[in-house]
Amino acid sequence: MTDHHGVTGRIGVIGGSGLYEMPELTDVEEVTLDTPFGPPSDSFILGSLGNQPMAFLSRHGRGHVYSPTEVNFRANIYGMKLLGADRILSVSAVGSMKDEIHPSDMVFPDQFIDRTTKRASTFFGDGVVGHVAMAHPVCDQLCRTYAKAAQKCGVAYHARGTYVCIEGPQFSTRGESFLYRSWGVSVIGMTNVTEAKLAREAEICYGTIALVTDYDCWHEEEAHHVSTEAVIAVLLANVERGRQLIREVVSMLPQERSCDCGRALEGGIITAPDRIPAEAKERLKPIIGKYVE
Repeated sequence: MTDHHGVTGRIGVIGGSGLYEMPELTDVEEVTLDTPFGPPSDSFILGSLGNQPMAFLSRHGRGHVYSPTEVNFRANIYGMKLLGADRILSVSAVGSMKDEIHPSDMVFPDQFIDRTTKRASTFFGDGVVGHVAMAHPVCDQLCRTYAKAAQKCGVAYHARGTYVCIEGPQFSTRGESFLYRSWGVSVIGMTNVTEAKLAREAEICYGTIALVTDYDCWHEEEAHHVSTEAVIAVLLANVERGRQLIREVVSMLPQERSCDCGRALEGGIITAPDRIPAEAKERLKPIIGKYVE
């Protein structure tokens, strides 16, 4: 197998398994990784779009075998770090929480509210304590590029918004849906806040491409139930538009990052270096290695 550890500046894409099926993707190969946090959701599909190295990962595994709670988010982000990814484009299905955000629109959230309760969302603990800032949880450079790319692709989009992330796997009750509406959120989903937190700790730029599949159950059209069949139909129609957007984003992004994401952990490791166990240093080497000898 090729050694991929020397590659830097790779762009990671996390989403459905169909996203990497692009005729322009060359040098395609499948790579299976293990991590100190267990195996990622699936093998990584590596390739190049033009001269840009890429890594694609199916968030829920091919065939959609992991529920949002079961996704090994730490292994997924750690695997991207091992493969040299410094940006992650996260593609996911969401429900709309506003009348003006229609099914089939794209939203590029710049804020999150975390309502999850059962998942590991940090690499820290077990001997090493670290804190990163999450006031601005996504990479602004990425989100601005998403908006420019969407404009070029001619898709209806919303350049900003708040994503409320629930644990799932059940959809919301109407009471919950109206509560979240009262908070002014734009979309609802079950995965992205966890990825955003881990990507920030790993100093990887992160931004969500949220594909709206339906209105959440606050809406009169969805009052009785959110139809899984309808959601899947819209989602399948969105896959090609997701691929189209990814192509444009990759062609527009500058090679060098001009954001602060690559310094997110600077000053954030609180544990005294001589108190960090050797095992913890080794486990987190790809994450903290440049700060802790």
